[in-house]
Amino acid sequence: MAFPTAVNNQITDAVTQSNVKVLGEAPAMAIGSIYQTMAHSTGILFENAVSAQQQQNALAQAASNQGVTQFYGAAEADAPTAGILAKRDPAELEALIRQLKSE
Repeated sequence: MAFPTAVNNQITDAVTQSNVKVLGEAPAMAIGSIYQTMAHSTGILFENAVSAQQQQNALAQAASNQGVTQFYGAAEADAPTAGILAKRDPAELEALIRQLKSE
């Protein structure tokens, strides 16, 4: 101490040691906080990736459904294409539709 004070030396030493302890732990606490932030950001990244994949699957399903719908529409309107559907077993077509809906 630079000058004498009315505070007991043991108290000032305890305060000084606790300040040194806090300053010594600060880098480790900062790195821990950075690691937590990085882990959280990575989790959000994967959540967004899963969401995008689900949206792509929904689009693919809609496109398949639209294709099948157009196929049936063309079969009803067009005589040569109607023959393709006439030769198919109805159970086979129903199985195809069920499979497309399940995906």
